Formats: sequence, structure tokens, C-alpha cells
Amino acid sequence: MKNFSQLPLSALLQSNLSKHGFVQPTPVQAQAIEPALAGKDLVATAQTGTGKTLAFVLPLLHLLEQEPRRPGVRAVILTPTRELAMQIHEVFVTMAAGSSTRATVVVGGVSERTQLQAIRKGARVLIATPGRLYDFLSRRLVDLGAVRMLVLDEADRMLDMGFLPTVKRIMEAIPGDRQTMLFSATIESSVQHLVSDHVRDALRIEIGSITKPADGVDLDVYEVEQDRKFGLLENMLRAHDGSFLVFARTKRGAERLSRRLSQAGVNCAAIHGDRSQGQRNQALKGFQDGDYRVLVATDVASRGIHVEGIAHVVNYDLPQVPEDFIHRAGRTGRAGARGTASTFATRAERSEIARIERTLNLRLTTRAVSGEVLDDRGKAPVIVIPTPDQRRLHVRSFGPRNAGRRRVSSMM
Repeated sequence: MKNFSQLPLSALLQSNLSKHGFVQPTPVQAQAIEPALAGKDLVATAQTGTGKTLAFVLPLLHLLEQEPRRPGVRAVILTPTRELAMQIHEVFVTMAAGSSTRATVVVGGVSERTQLQAIRKGARVLIATPGRLYDFLSRRLVDLGAVRMLVLDEADRMLDMGFLPTVKRIMEAIPGDRQTMLFSATIESSVQHLVSDHVRDALRIEIGSITKPADGVDLDVYEVEQDRKFGLLENMLRAHDGSFLVFARTKRGAERLSRRLSQAGVNCAAIHGDRSQGQRNQALKGFQDGDYRVLVATDVASRGIHVEGIAHVVNYDLPQVPEDFIHRAGRTGRAGARGTASTFATRAERSEIARIERTLNLRLTTRAVSGEVLDDRGKAPVIVIPTPDQRRLHVRSFGPRNAGRRRVSSMM
């Protein structure tokens, strides 16, 4: 299949696809949409940025529009973060324009009253994070007994974040004869157990390597002292065009780095777990619209960052686990574009770099730190150049010759 027009989608969906410039499906879309339209369960793995969202939104919308109108929630999309839930909702609204199918976002950090009102007014699709949806479920504020389709998006990250027990409870509240579609960047042991226990006779789809970034991403590593990382980042911002997504390991580190960049005159924002939902939305939208050139993020927030055209990802701090390296690097080089993922590592972190390369079976290109890189006190490194054929210097003593020998003899 080379074009969306060849898919057995409704005229409305075909029109919305054409209106927004969607002509050729990505590989995961080409392989997943038709079996999903036939009602098959799917387990699909593909690298971040390969178009998984449209691969489940289109069949879900088509199937809901084809069935007789029934009351209650008919489909649930579970996803790990608020940002990702909201971006899925944006895609859903775009593709559902002109139809009677409505979706609402069910996430923490925002008013639950608005979400409950939308459900009571007839939302047929819930795009939810596990925690908030299970909270509604346990308080009997939502009924999932009429759900016919379940999508688990970014399943590996949901389980990495500790949502496995909650996801299982939600799945147990949904009828067993549902259609289940699981999409993930990786299939680890916990995800495999979820598949074997809760997905029936699924069609397995694997697009490319699920343990490597896309081919269009250059993977570079710079060995640099900790107190010169900021200077190196400033040099890179001056030397390269485009937007930068910079990863810090902790919330405090992300906030501190964002503040330093802003003080240096860089349009910058931060996104991490301590930011309110309004602040996170504003930062993400500003980065997407180009108001901020740099977005500093932690790994917990990274799965919600689906922004096209990010030129450069920088691992200012190394990830906690090697697998997170894939998710970070996957923020650039999306949809066939080229990108660069640069990693800053100290000499003491050489073993961590080797572990990432060994675990993920990839090779980072070592790049020299070019130009003058200032440390945190604004000082350049001191470079000592030895003179050629440097000879040992001899120092002549002006004391009496053999003084030591006389001192020894006088004591005898």
C-alpha cells in the first residue's frame, strides 16, 4: 500500500487525511491499519516518531462510526503522560472533524469536573493516563462495561513508570471480548507478560530495530568535564541552527539548567514532574511554535514530547538506564528527517557509555571538543605544551661541597 487512498476508510476520514496533507502512510501505519480495521488484536513495535498514533486513531474512528450508536464509553486509549494524552487528543480531533464521535482526555493535574462532565455528555473515547482513569473507576465515576476497543500506547514506558498493577485493574474492568491494540517502542519482559495474559491471538508487527534510533540520527559523544558541560552547550547553540531538546537527569537539574540558559540570553523553557499542567502545556506549545529554542526535560516528561523538526537532542546528563537513550534520541530524526543526538560524558562515565553501546548494540561517534570551552567560573582550560626535546634541569647548590659527609663523620 503506497497511499492512504487505498485503505478502506470512510469518505470522511479520507477527506480529513487529504485536507491535512497525509498521503503516504509510514511503515507501521501501512501494516497496522488494515488488520485493525478487520478487528484483529495487534502488538506493534516501532521506533519513536514513526507514526504510531495515526495507526490506531484511524481504525478506531472508522469502526466507531460504522457501528450503531450506543450509549457509554466505547474505546479507551491508555498512555503514560498527560502531554502525550493531549497530543493524541489533538490528532483524534483533527481526524474526527465532521463526525459525531467525541473524545475526552482523562488525566491528573487538571480539573476532574470538566472531564467527568464530558463523559456524562456522551464522550465515546477516553484518552487517559492510568492513574486518573483508575481513580474514576474505583470511585464508580466511570463505567467501562461497554468498551469494545482498548489501545495501550507507549506500553513499555507505562510499565517502566510503575503502572502495571493499575493497567491490569483497568483491563479487568473492560469486557474480555474487546479488540486490543498495543503499541510500544520496545518489548521488554513486563510488556511480554502483559501481552501473553491480556491480548488474544495478536498479529505481531515489528518495524525496523526497536533497540536503535532511526537511521537518520547521528549519535555523537563528547568527553567533557562536569563544570564545562554548560560551556560546551553554549558553544553548540552558537555553532548550530535549529531547536534543541536537552535532557537532564533530575527535576532540580532541569530547572537549574533552564534558568542558566535563560540568564545567558537563550529562549528556554523546562518540563518536568514538578511543573503544573498549565506550565507544561505552555512550555511544550512554546517549543513547538518556536517561541523557545531550547526545551530542557527529564525522562519522565520525555514521552509527551512529540514535536516535529527537533534538530538536536543533547544528553546533558546520562540516562538512568540504557533503554532511555533510545527514547531520548528518538525525539529527533522523525518522519525521515535527519537529526543529531549528542551525549556529554565525563571521563569517569566512560564505562556508562560502554554499557549503553553494549546493551543497545550501537556505536557512538567520539567528537573532539572544539574551540574554547569555559568552565562554570568563566575560565578557559589551561593547556600546557611541553617544549620539544625538553632536557632535565640541573640545579647547582651553593653550599659547601660534601657537607653531608662531614656532618655524618662529626657524629661518629
